[in-house]
Amino acid sequence: MLIPYDALSQLPSDTLNNLIREYLLTQVEDGGFDSLAEGHLDEAIARCKVLLKRGELVVEYSEDNDSVGIRHKSSLPSQQSQD
Repeated sequence: MLIPYDALSQLPSDTLNNLIREYLLTQVEDGGFDSLAEGHLDEAIARCKVLLKRGELVVEYSEDNDSVGIRHKSSLPSQQSQD
């Protein structure tokens, strides 16, 4: 299930920032993000927020394993990305 951006914008900023940090850590491991230096991290968090607002990144809640994660919209199955 995708969580709408409007709902994300109502979260405490620390909660959303921590979710984005977790996503960025996976990107470092995968080579998609190159630095965890504080300045770079702050810039990357801001970029992720813009991408979430545009809908290029989405937050997905998985009922199967009761988890929440950020994904590229293009990585979703076509039916789910249209919801």
